[in-house]
Amino acid sequence: QVQLAESGGDLVQPGGSLRLSCAASESIYNIKHMSWYRETPGKGRVLVARHFFGGSTYYLSAVKDRFFIIRDNAKNTLFLQMDFLKPEDTGLYRCQADDTYWGPGTQVTVSS
Repeated sequence: QVQLAESGGDLVQPGGSLRLSCAASESIYNIKHMSWYRETPGKGRVLVARHFFGGSTYYLSAVKDRFFIIRDNAKNTLFLQMDFLKPEDTGLYRCQADDTYWGPGTQVTVSS
């Protein structure tokens, strides 16, 4: 069973950047897709970005061209590069593997 652990969340001002990491407890080479979700009290859970096995990606329209999902199989780690952050990006960011395994999440707060 794959265990996932996120890190990198922080309080940041609007316009700032963060890089989230999701470290897996074992090889992710055979995992078909890995994703980042955001959870907020008002909007529930939203798929922010997904990296598919073949290399294609999906982004929520609101984060396109600002967020970039990066998968490093050699390091068993998934990243989310977040640039030009906005207050509406605030939430608990959770990593998911193959629609099955979840990490506990890392909090991102964008506020001045």
